[in-house]
Formats: sequence, structure tokens, C-alpha cells
Amino acid sequence: MSCDPLSPVVTRRAALGSALAAGAVMASGNATRCEVVAEPEPDPRRGSPKRYDVKKSINLWAFPYPDRMSLKECLQLAKSAGFDGIELNYDLDNDLSPKAGPKELKAIRKMADDIGIAISGLCSFLFWPYPLTSNDLSKRQRGMELACKMVEAAGEMGVENLLVVPGAVHIPWRTDHEPVPNDVCDRRAREAVGKMLAQAEDAHVSLNIENIFFNGYLMTPTEMNAFVDGFRSKNVGIHFDTGNIMMFQFPEHWIAMMGKRIRNIHFKEFTKKGTDYSLESFRTLLDGTTNWPAVMDALEKVGYRGYVTFEYFHPFAHYPEALIYQTSDALNRILGKKA
Repeated sequence: MSCDPLSPVVTRRAALGSALAAGAVMASGNATRCEVVAEPEPDPRRGSPKRYDVKKSINLWAFPYPDRMSLKECLQLAKSAGFDGIELNYDLDNDLSPKAGPKELKAIRKMADDIGIAISGLCSFLFWPYPLTSNDLSKRQRGMELACKMVEAAGEMGVENLLVVPGAVHIPWRTDHEPVPNDVCDRRAREAVGKMLAQAEDAHVSLNIENIFFNGYLMTPTEMNAFVDGFRSKNVGIHFDTGNIMMFQFPEHWIAMMGKRIRNIHFKEFTKKGTDYSLESFRTLLDGTTNWPAVMDALEKVGYRGYVTFEYFHPFAHYPEALIYQTSDALNRILGKKA
């Protein structure tokens, strides 16, 4: 072998590299002479053959929080499972509560930003023990106080959507609620949302009124539209829940009538085959009777481009992250995002 540094020295590695490069060029040349293989037709058994331009979200109630997972773990799990956003719940305790001041609220938002997941909205179960239309004045006042704190929290965190339950004629799962006459419920609900409106406008928060069949109020899309339109404000919209009307009605019919008023959505599965009208009648996605193709077509027709949020109240007792991944997969199939 020559010791001249300018002498060409062919090593085994160099020879092998040259051969691979030549093979790649030949393969490339052959590819240009071959016909392009057509993509296989979408299989409707796997998922929607049509892709919908909406964002995936999940409610924090689907996680074993706070007993077995921290808020940070929940946010990270949602991100890892492929969700674009997560809906957080305002409570009397825990991370997001009256105990949290501006510093703590901004820290929650920063945590979500660092993980790379959006906060799609705020939600709360506190509208039930403290209804805005209760016959008990002290409960109404406490409800208003908490609702205003929710607006404040959403504003501090830069969250646009706040779910609002404006009132209830009846609350079947509570024994401490006295039925409220329909006209009284309507008057009190309008007064309560009206009192929240100025604060919401200043905080750039949308008060999204949720439909709930079980509470006996705003039972049709016509009633819902009239309630929302009565405020004549872009800061009052609709938070539509697909499952909350499924007992006797169909979500695709409501969507067509509510149209652009819809600001946020809960995808809650329900089965009409059962007779249990409690929270137990709600199922995991696709294990019910919801016509998801019709729901998605209706949303596309009204131009909805926001979040669709899975809401569920029963974290899995064993291997709870399975529910999160299962839900992400089901949403991919519903939204036509399954590869």
C-alpha cells in the first residue's frame, strides 16, 4: 500500500458506500419509470373516510385527579395521547379553586404551555350545589360568587371558554334542591348571566350556556337560541353537549338550528338502549347510540372549527391511562384522523 497521502486508497467501507450509492441512483431511476401506486380507498369500518377540521380535547374528569395523578401528570398524559387541548374543572379545592390567586392561575397556564397543550375551556360541577336560580337566596348568592371567580380565573389564564349552567327547574341527583317554577327559573337565569356579562367582556371570556335535559330548563334549541340571543353580546354563546339531549332528542338536529352560536362542545356518549337516566347512562365514545357521522356533518355545515371535548366522570379504576388513549383513538376515527 502506498504511503503517498495523495494516492487513492480504496477501503472496504468506501467501496461498500459507493455500491450503496450507485444502487440508490438506479432505484431512483427505475422509480421514475414505474406507475404511481394509487392510495387505497378509505375504509369506513376503520373510521370516518372524511377528515374534519376540529381540535381534540378531553375533560379533566376522565383522569384520576387529584387522588392518583397530579395536574401536571394529567396535562402531560393528554399531550402524549395526542390531544390538542384539555378542559379544566373549577372546584372548591385542588389546583383550580378559590384558593388559587393570579400567581397560581398563571402558573397553571405556563405549565400547560410548557407541555404544549391548550386549555380548551373551564367547567365546574359547582353550578349544582349552588344553582344560580335556587329558591334558597344564600345558595344563589354563593353560586354568583363562584361563577364570578370562574370568570376571573379564565381571564387570568387567558382561557376564552367558560361553561355556564344558567339554572335548573329540577336537579334529580340532589335531594336538597327545591323545584323552581319555569318562569321564575328563566327570570333568575337571565338576571344571573346578565350580572356576569360586564366582567366577562372585560376579561375576554365567553359565557357558554350548556344544554342539560335533566334540569328541565332550555329544553329545545329554539329556547336555547332565544336565551343566548337575548343578551346581544358576542360574549354569550352555547356550550353544546351531545349526550345531554340524547334521552329523547338528537344532537345533529340541535347543531343545525344553533349554528354559529356554538362556541365549545362536549362529546358525551349516551345509549338509548338503557333505562337508567343517571350519569351511569353515559358511556365511553362509540359505545352508545350517537350517530357520530351525522353529528360531524352537521358541525361542518355550520362551520364549527373549535374544540370537541370528551367528557366522562368515571376514570378507569385500573390502568387509568387506557381510557385516555382509547378516547384519543375513538376521536381520531370520528374526526377522520385515523391513518
